[in-house]
Amino acid sequence: MLNKTTIATVAASLALSSLAHGATIERFIAPNEVLVANRATGEMTVAKLDGEPVYYCGIDAFKAASAPMIGTAFDVARVERSFIASGWLRPNVLSDEAQAAVAEGRGGWACASTKTPFDLMHSSVDASLLASVALNESAFSGRPWPWTLNVAGKGFYFASRQDAYSAIQYLLAAKRCDFDVGLMQVNWCYHSKRFASAWAALAPQTNIAVAEDILNENYRKRGSAVKAIAYYHSANPTPGAAYLARFVAHLHQVNLGL
Repeated sequence: MLNKTTIATVAASLALSSLAHGATIERFIAPNEVLVANRATGEMTVAKLDGEPVYYCGIDAFKAASAPMIGTAFDVARVERSFIASGWLRPNVLSDEAQAAVAEGRGGWACASTKTPFDLMHSSVDASLLASVALNESAFSGRPWPWTLNVAGKGFYFASRQDAYSAIQYLLAAKRCDFDVGLMQVNWCYHSKRFASAWAALAPQTNIAVAEDILNENYRKRGSAVKAIAYYHSANPTPGAAYLARFVAHLHQVNLGL
């Protein structure tokens, strides 16, 4: 509907677009507010970017990280992409790059709690529970790592989504499915059909959503949250019990805000 809000938004976008053609970044007020100078007139304007600031590490950490951009040409899309990818700006809808920044703990996300990514990306299962399962499944240097594969019982932690995907392609070319994928370590043999592709399986939000489906199905079948979590790992009571014990320890850690 064309209303006053829509017209104002369009007008603001056009103004930013016009400004960007001849403006320089003077300083960053916040990850979503930039003081820019018109090169022709010297006029100063505060430009607003789409998204919310990520302040878990504090404003000083952001200012230090953004300092190299001061004095460069202002381009709205470039600055937004840069801050989303580097973990200082949270877009209204989490793109793949935003999900990667959150899950990897880039920039301001580095100081967020273990639970924070799951607060942002869960849908039907409690975020604390998901974070605790993820710590069981893919913990690396104290946090769940999105580019994790477990191949026949051996864990591999990759630096990027592309690296993990290349490894999956190698496994699939070898006709193997005995591996677990991503933050929640979803088993490929049993659950590959839940994903549109191997690349999609690595996306943090998609991986979490499939794990939620599995946990919810376990709960409906077993009638117990405890069994739903234990069966996420194994239907065998012995490994399931050990897994549950680790989960409880991680849940305590998560509930402390770590």
